[in-house]
Amino acid sequence: MKKIKLCVLFGGRSSEYEVSLQSAYSVLTNADPEKYEILPVGITKEGAWYYYTGSYESVRDGSWCADTSALDRAALDLASGRREFCLFSADGSVHTLPVDVVFPVLHGSYGEDGTVQGMLSLAGIPFVGCGSASGAVCMDKVFTKQIVRTTGIRQAECVILYRDTWDDATARALADRAEEQFGYPMFVKPARAGSSVGVSKARNREEFMAAAEIAFREDSKVLVEEAIDGREIEVAVLNEGTAYTVSDCAEIVTGADFYDYEAKYQSSASGYHIPARLPEDVRDQVRRCAETIFRVLDCRGLSRVDFFVNDRGDIVFNEINTLPGFTSISMYPKLMMHTGMTYSELIDRLVASAM
Repeated sequence: MKKIKLCVLFGGRSSEYEVSLQSAYSVLTNADPEKYEILPVGITKEGAWYYYTGSYESVRDGSWCADTSALDRAALDLASGRREFCLFSADGSVHTLPVDVVFPVLHGSYGEDGTVQGMLSLAGIPFVGCGSASGAVCMDKVFTKQIVRTTGIRQAECVILYRDTWDDATARALADRAEEQFGYPMFVKPARAGSSVGVSKARNREEFMAAAEIAFREDSKVLVEEAIDGREIEVAVLNEGTAYTVSDCAEIVTGADFYDYEAKYQSSASGYHIPARLPEDVRDQVRRCAETIFRVLDCRGLSRVDFFVNDRGDIVFNEINTLPGFTSISMYPKLMMHTGMTYSELIDRLVASAM
């Protein structure tokens, strides 16, 4: 049987570079070598692309690009009409790397936001996950809210901040508005960053101002949301053509004040329950909401949809991740494995759907 040439694209210029390396390691070590010719292409924090043929352990520990002089530079060939990368060796020689499909194991900016997806579409190369339009929309929490509003599914109230109009007077006015609209505590987060990067919980005016400055370091557009008192619930959606697999609900339990970057990837205090500790009818309603949101945002392949559910059973949509974490502790693969499939089968189904 001819092997599928699977390019695993990892790294990237976003603040989630390290998470991408962990996710890529899991994909690289779980993709069946009997089915795939695995072609790793890494992107450094500076944005340089390299074809990597070394140990997968070096991907996990971040040392894969310690000596780039030993690596071939890689560039997607948009001119030939063929599905391939051009590789540029240190000795000046140029050769090609044909690929059948790309798994962009990239999180955050320049990977999850539709930029890479648009380039792959131009090259005519199939890829795992959402297209460029839905990737861009889902990456922007403000755009997402505006579209999801059409479904009638409840969302947290919000106020939008923009860096180009941010001054003392505007800051005071918007803080007044947020305080009047929903009050403290409130969450301040970059509109276009994932894994809770740059997110802060503000309990007063002083913390609001500090949180805005932190968020503006990540993005020029910032979302201020009311704090929802409820369980944090996550649902995984797998799309294969016209078929949809919607997982049971996971309930996130964290010892932190909220499920921030450290709680997700570094803390041993965080845990989860699958299924979530909710009545079955509420879990079913959350699952229906997840599929509705996935569809209305025109997603494909995979996404993780996050909610809050309070003690009354009210469901509040939080956000969607179109390229959720694939690390050994990430909820998307855990939820899909809870449905009965293995990690390797999940990769097979995502690749088959992409092709």
